[in-house]
Amino acid sequence: MLAAWVLPDPRRSTVRTEVQAVRRPDPSDDTVRSRLSTLDRFLPVWILAAMLVGLLLGRFVPGIAGVLDAAEVANISLPIALGLLVMMYPVLAKVRYGETGTVLRDRRLMVTSLLLNWLAAPALMFVLAWVFLPDLPEYRTGLIIVGLARCIAMVMIWNDLACGDREAAAVLVLLNSVFQVLAFGALGWFYLQWLPDRLGLSTTSAEFSFQAITASVLVFLGIPLLTGFLTRVIGEKAKGRAWYKERFLPRLGPWALYGLLFTIALLFALQGEEITSNPWDVARIALPLLAYFLVVFAAGMIIGRLIGLGYARTATLAFTAAGNNFELAIAVAIGTFGVSSGQVLAGVVGPLIEVPVLVALVYAALWSRRRFFPDARPPARVTPEAE
Repeated sequence: MLAAWVLPDPRRSTVRTEVQAVRRPDPSDDTVRSRLSTLDRFLPVWILAAMLVGLLLGRFVPGIAGVLDAAEVANISLPIALGLLVMMYPVLAKVRYGETGTVLRDRRLMVTSLLLNWLAAPALMFVLAWVFLPDLPEYRTGLIIVGLARCIAMVMIWNDLACGDREAAAVLVLLNSVFQVLAFGALGWFYLQWLPDRLGLSTTSAEFSFQAITASVLVFLGIPLLTGFLTRVIGEKAKGRAWYKERFLPRLGPWALYGLLFTIALLFALQGEEITSNPWDVARIALPLLAYFLVVFAAGMIIGRLIGLGYARTATLAFTAAGNNFELAIAVAIGTFGVSSGQVLAGVVGPLIEVPVLVALVYAALWSRRRFFPDARPPARVTPEAE
């Protein structure tokens, strides 16, 4: 699985020898670095390298953004869609879909996730946008749109790396996708027109395309979810569960990281010129985004621990609340305000901040597991059902 390949996974621990047990009697005290291979320890470096490569390509290779932009259908970039499919397919192929019913019955998780994603997070982004960007209405509007676009794609990777509950993550992103289709337009009207008007602030008129939002959900989540589900069902039926877990999944897992790096490089290549040409504007947009990610993630971790979700589902709650669907936010901003608008630049800055911050939060989550979730220790052995 990806988490075992990139970061420590409590479900893939092996039995330690007596000598190791004497040297490290508490496996939960192991550092992240001590349990990774030399290559895997540098995951943040590979991600930052992909960001840098994308920025340099977008800045110094003439026409690359135009070529990538030309390969799109209904404002959806086909190269980005391909990268997200490669990234998400391995993760969703590992989901034990038969166990998602236990997630649906966890009312604490479901209700808390809805409140964080659709009440607290958009409201926080609205406040931060007005506090940090009171004089820049285009960037402010772009940030508010980002706050409405709940993450349904890349969050699966961050959740897996942090050893979160994979089945819970699949259910929560599916729930977010449904609410995104149903509530995005209404929330946009509320935060851009109704609420500012009631507070005596300037309003922004915007009409969001229901078709564009639905297409984004279907492409970025629907296709990899369907292929992952069918792969699991057909693979286990044709070759057996043991082969699927022990042979197929280990070979498939690394492709999620390849897809992640490819997608990051593409995102930054598409917008590299805009980012490097407006450093001061990028810095001003980055500050509220940084505050947003840290506050929402911390709130998710604290609330999850207080209501007794356990580490795995607490991490899932925090990452699904903190992440945003920047692909959708950028597509909506382009369709509503135009490709050269400030709203689009605000959406573009999103992944520039989200990717390194959430990588750091993966390590923060793993540290919190040892510090605040003492019962979340790696098991001594793995059963066939533990995959």
